[in-house]
Amino acid sequence: MIPVRVRVLFFGQLKDIVGRSEDSIEVEEPADLSTVFERYSSEFPRLVALRKSIVLARNQQFSDPSTPIAEGDEIAFLPPVSGGAGPYTHMVEETGIFAAITREPVDTREVIARILKPEDGAFVNFEGVVRNNTKGRATRFLDYECYEAMAIGTMAALAREIKAAHAITSLAMVHRLGRMEISETSVVVVAAAPHRRPAFDAALEGINRLKKTVPIWKKEHFEDGEVWVEGEWDESIRSA
Repeated sequence: MIPVRVRVLFFGQLKDIVGRSEDSIEVEEPADLSTVFERYSSEFPRLVALRKSIVLARNQQFSDPSTPIAEGDEIAFLPPVSGGAGPYTHMVEETGIFAAITREPVDTREVIARILKPEDGAFVNFEGVVRNNTKGRATRFLDYECYEAMAIGTMAALAREIKAAHAITSLAMVHRLGRMEISETSVVVVAAAPHRRPAFDAALEGINRLKKTVPIWKKEHFEDGEVWVEGEWDESIRSA
C-alpha cells in the first residue's frame, strides 16, 4: 500500500472541535473521503454526532464520502452553511427567490413575509402535508432525507428558472427533512405576483418540478412495515 498525503480543512464549529483550521495527514491507498472522516471521528467523537450535517468537499467540489482521494488533494469538512440562519440548515436568498431546507416545522407565514412585496396583489401558497394513509394502508409517520448540499443548489436554480418564466415577483421553496407526523407540512412553495394567474401557474410548476428534480427521498412508515416511496426523475435529468 502506498501512502498519500492530503490537506484537510475545518470550518466553523468543526474547527473548534478539532482545535485547528487545517491539518496534513497521510492515508494508505486505496482511500476515499470516508476514510478521512473516520480518521478524525475516531479522535474527536463529537464529529460522529454531527455527521448528518457535515458536508465533505474534495478540491473545492462537494463530494460523496465514497469519492476516492489522491496525493495532494485538499479535503474540507463543512458544517451547515446557514450559521445564524435560524431554523434553516441550508438556504439561498436573493432578489426574487428564497430556497431553504429545514429540520424544524415550517413557518409558512415567515416564508411569505420574506418574499411578499408592496406591488404584489396575490400570493399562492402550496403546502404538502403528511396524510394518514397510502391507498388505504395506515401511515404512522414519514421520514425525509436528501443530499442537502446538492438539493439547495437545485432548488435555487429551479426557483430562478420558474421566476424567469412567469410574471411573478418572487418564488419561495422550503422543504423539511427528518420525521414528520400526520398533518405536518413537509414542503412549501409560495409564488407572489401582481396578479393571481401567474402566481397559480408558478406555484403549480414549482411543486411539480421540485418533486422530480430535487434529490429528496421519502420513507413511509406503516403499522406493519416501512417503504421508500418510489417516484421518478424528470426526463431532462434522466437523459443528461
